[in-house]
Amino acid sequence: MTSPIRVVLVDDQALFRAGIRMVLDSQPDMEVVGEASDGREGIEVVRATGPDIVLMDVRMPVMDGLTATAEILREPRAPRVVVLTTFDLDEAAAHAIQHGASGFLLKDSDPEFLLSAVRTVHAGSAVITAEATRDLFAHIAEGGTTEPVPASYTALTDREREIFALAATGLSNAEIAAREFLSEATVKTHVSRILTKLALRDRVQLVVFAYRHGLV
Repeated sequence: MTSPIRVVLVDDQALFRAGIRMVLDSQPDMEVVGEASDGREGIEVVRATGPDIVLMDVRMPVMDGLTATAEILREPRAPRVVVLTTFDLDEAAAHAIQHGASGFLLKDSDPEFLLSAVRTVHAGSAVITAEATRDLFAHIAEGGTTEPVPASYTALTDREREIFALAATGLSNAEIAAREFLSEATVKTHVSRILTKLALRDRVQLVVFAYRHGLV
């Protein structure tokens, strides 16, 4: 039998945590293994329980969710972190993704969407799409500073840079294939090679990379 997905909840509202726990614990493939009311306590609970997924509020007393996320993701065999926010274009959520979070969820999301998101992240995918990430970063990018383009990007082939640019706008493999007159399998191979060369986890991180280095 497959082990359940182990989840830690970090939020300063006890009633909200209780509601999320009820939803998650109702599923045979999920188990809430710990709770915390602030980021510092969350780090301790994560270290003590070794969860697969952390649902992390952004704004909390003592230590905020961004600081806690960065600290947790530096841990050996770190869990995946999904940030909880009340705003769909939240700059704090963008910073959390920059620090390695697997995406964000609105606190008023439907229970079905929450459950799907936990399963998606546990399976290794980001909980938000590349297109949604593009919209988020475009919203906060105006007037922002960019970092120098690293050598890893200059090592991409001309074709890989073309695919990179299209993926950075949020296009799916199918959309890129149609635009470039390629098979979807070929595009998938290109994207996989790009992610490997740039040491990126997924397409969401590719979008983050593009905005961070002014490549969009």
